[in-house]
Amino acid sequence: MSFAHYIKEIGRGDAGADLSEYDAQQLFAAMLDGGVPELELGAILLALRIKSESLSELLGFYNALDERLFRLQAPPGKAKPVVMPSYSGARDQPNLLPLLALLLQRFGVPVLVHGPLSGNGRIASAYILRELGIMPCANLVQAQDALDNGAIAFVPSAALAPGLTDLMSLRARLGVRSSPHSLAKLIDPFNGDSLRVVSVSHPPFLEIMREFLLTTGANALLLRSTEGEPFANPKRRPQLEYFHDGSSQVLFEAELGPLKMVPTLPAVIEAATTAGWIKGAMSGEAPVPLPIVNQLACCLYGAGYTSDMNQAKAIVAVETGSLAAA
Repeated sequence: MSFAHYIKEIGRGDAGADLSEYDAQQLFAAMLDGGVPELELGAILLALRIKSESLSELLGFYNALDERLFRLQAPPGKAKPVVMPSYSGARDQPNLLPLLALLLQRFGVPVLVHGPLSGNGRIASAYILRELGIMPCANLVQAQDALDNGAIAFVPSAALAPGLTDLMSLRARLGVRSSPHSLAKLIDPFNGDSLRVVSVSHPPFLEIMREFLLTTGANALLLRSTEGEPFANPKRRPQLEYFHDGSSQVLFEAELGPLKMVPTLPAVIEAATTAGWIKGAMSGEAPVPLPIVNQLACCLYGAGYTSDMNQAKAIVAVETGSLAAA
């Protein structure tokens, strides 16, 4: 298989042609299977980084990835599993993704968090979850058992998509994130029987991700990430948009203008302090930030815990003692 044709097309940046969905699927399949020589692989990843993925390329890449994902079964029950990718970690703000996971677990919603075991200098969710007593699942059997028994399943990405994990590991050599990191945010080991929480760091990519979720009929919640993590910024709520069966609905608008209030947050971002603060929030000692309350309501609605968004707002307002869900 010759890769010069693909590199020629995508290597011209914005002036280059987008790959068709078919070509993108064939190319990414070879990348996932380790079939691309190092020189060409580096060129492809950097070219895509500069150009940014088109919708057809994102669809083709995802098709190739989806064919190679290891699967889990959604536990029987009222709500679908909520899938949360965690690949960035905290740099300046506390990583509150574990708080959202614990709140969902309190309602009996199955929760799968997937990502790396290392934060590469940041405070990874894996570190905080460990402080909270939630250990990584060594394999998918353990993950399935955790889900079936109402525990949060933290699954290392290598257990779900080893080929994708190998590609993401090249960040240390290339110095930048690339297309595999975008694809990791879309992993769904439940074959559509879940709610994916999908976040985007850069505003221009939000529209491509919106088109992808609409085109694929995904069941997903889309938001602007907090330092790359898929939880609502506790200081200023992003837009929270729900996708289902090829349509979308904005459940909460983005907060604009001056901050109405500054939430009480952990004093430092390191794992033990963040975990201690989360324990306090779960016990009612510290208020749950209002944007997290809003996102919790969206997740309950999107996961099918309730079929009425207003009811979801009321439920979380009672559970968290907050009037912010409305």
